[in-house]
Amino acid sequence: MEAAYVRELGGPDTIRCGQLPVPVIGPTDVLVSVEAVTVNPVDTLVRSGAFPTPTPFPFVIGRDLVGTVAAVGAGVGGFAVGDQVWENSLGHGGRQGSFAQYATVPVDRLYRLPDGADPMQAVAVAHMAATAWLGLFRHARLEPGQTIYVGGGAGNIGDAVVRLAAAAGARVIAGASGAGLDHCRDAGATAVVDYHDPHAVEQIRGAAGGGVDVYWDTSGHHDFDAAVSSTARGGRILLTAAGPRPRVPLPVDVAYTRDISLHGFVISNATIPDLAAAARTINQGLANGILVARIADVLPLARAAEAHRRMEAGHVSGARLILRPLSTVGR
Repeated sequence: MEAAYVRELGGPDTIRCGQLPVPVIGPTDVLVSVEAVTVNPVDTLVRSGAFPTPTPFPFVIGRDLVGTVAAVGAGVGGFAVGDQVWENSLGHGGRQGSFAQYATVPVDRLYRLPDGADPMQAVAVAHMAATAWLGLFRHARLEPGQTIYVGGGAGNIGDAVVRLAAAAGARVIAGASGAGLDHCRDAGATAVVDYHDPHAVEQIRGAAGGGVDVYWDTSGHHDFDAAVSSTARGGRILLTAAGPRPRVPLPVDVAYTRDISLHGFVISNATIPDLAAAARTINQGLANGILVARIADVLPLARAAEAHRRMEAGHVSGARLILRPLSTVGR
């Protein structure tokens, strides 16, 4: 089968596209004929070794896929050959990745594609929307009527956060710039703030009526003075990206005396039940049109190295790169 893989960790040039054996499934696995995959920032970290995780070589890269069930293990129930499915947690923890013509997926990490859902949209939103769900509802415990500030609201994860938070009945204040401000409004933000504005903190507090319940800078450009100043007593600050400054000062005196808590997480640590709960929300969002991704380009799988280069260079900010095995092009 066609696959994009590495035999050692390193830069994008370590990615090879060639023939590997079709994976053998175990009793609780499902073999999926892959229709499309997408590249995530974390994929580049796994490939480079910056995100330490077992990578048995030759290691097929990639996390997400959408496709069709080709075979099921003897102990698998609930799926049949021909079912359209998606997943978003391959390619780490010792599991081979998704960038191949066929992929083996543990049955408890596989989800049925809703009837009528666009497969390209499904694979484009899977990782980002799952991250958004985990942050909003598993870690920040966002409730209807509460207020959240979403920094980088026009980015991939930020867009999913805005959409899911608004759909859950939260008041959303989004930080963006330029055309991203209108995009955040269209996604459901109640108020928008230009993060380049020197008075952005005052605008956030004003729009929130004194401070937000949840502050999440999805861009990774952390300014804890601004974050703590914008957050209400008892509020939560989420950390999900290191950004260009992985170590920044924290005003501890103000944070702890106002009961402000910091919650850091990565989707790689999510439990099977949490991923399943996120998947239910994602399927609802795909079915009702709440979750919509911007697709920058659709490439053949053979251009996986190029896709990684473009991702690392920041050339696809706010949009998604989709790749398709040669056997599916033209479907």
